[in-house]
Amino acid sequence: SPAAVGFVSEDEYLEIQGITREQSGDYECSASNDVAAPVVRRVKVTVNYPPYISEAKGTGVPVGQKGTLQCEASAVPSAEFQWYKDDKRLAEGKKGVKVENRPFLSKLIFFNVSEHDYGNYTCVASNRLGHTNASITLFELPDNPIASRTSPASPGSASCPPCTV
Repeated sequence: SPAAVGFVSEDEYLEIQGITREQSGDYECSASNDVAAPVVRRVKVTVNYPPYISEAKGTGVPVGQKGTLQCEASAVPSAEFQWYKDDKRLAEGKKGVKVENRPFLSKLIFFNVSEHDYGNYTCVASNRLGHTNASITLFELPDNPIASRTSPASPGSASCPPCTV
């Protein structure tokens, strides 16, 4: 249980000044005297806060493959997500693209990536207390990144692709 900042016994209330989201949780009050058994009551404290994006994952995908952009946000109440590209909101049901929203995670899924899909996307997370956003990139990845970086070997010569260690 979170630690209490202040306690007032006569009026039977707990005062937590400057509460933070880390102080959310279950609190227990126990009243006792020499006459009867203690009476215990529990209360759940929920601290509401605006969203903050904890993870924004871009990805590299070859043309014609499936690609996913992810945006994870923490918020109470839960965040609602929206996706934008070039300041235009992406409409749900766009051909070949699906938005998958969960309470703390949104995925923008491309089923067959085309050249037109590459670029910067903006994930916006919002609730009644505020909003935040993150820029996430879908970038082109060659079909075979190893083959595209090597040169053909001549008969009788040694070949080693450039390496960085």
